[in-house]
Amino acid sequence: MSEAVLGIKKWGNSLGVRLPSAVVKAAGLRLDQHVSVRVEDQQVIISPLPENEFSLEQRLALFDPERHRGEAMALPAIGAERW
Repeated sequence: MSEAVLGIKKWGNSLGVRLPSAVVKAAGLRLDQHVSVRVEDQQVIISPLPENEFSLEQRLALFDPERHRGEAMALPAIGAERW
C-alpha cells in the first residue's frame, strides 16, 4: 500500500493536494484522467472513471457545425491551392 502525508494548498478558489508519483502509480492513475471524488464516513475517496474511447464514427456523430463553427475548409481557395 502506498501512503503519503500531504499538505492541503490553495489553488484558485479551491483547495488541492499533489499526488506523489508512487501513489499515482499504485492507484493506476494518469495525467488528465477523469476521476470521481466523494466523501464516505469523513474520508475522501478518489476513483478513476471509465475511459470513453470513441470511434471515428462516434466522434463525427457528435460534430455540431453551428457549435464548432462549420466546415474547417469553407474558406475561399487562395494561391496554389486552387484547382
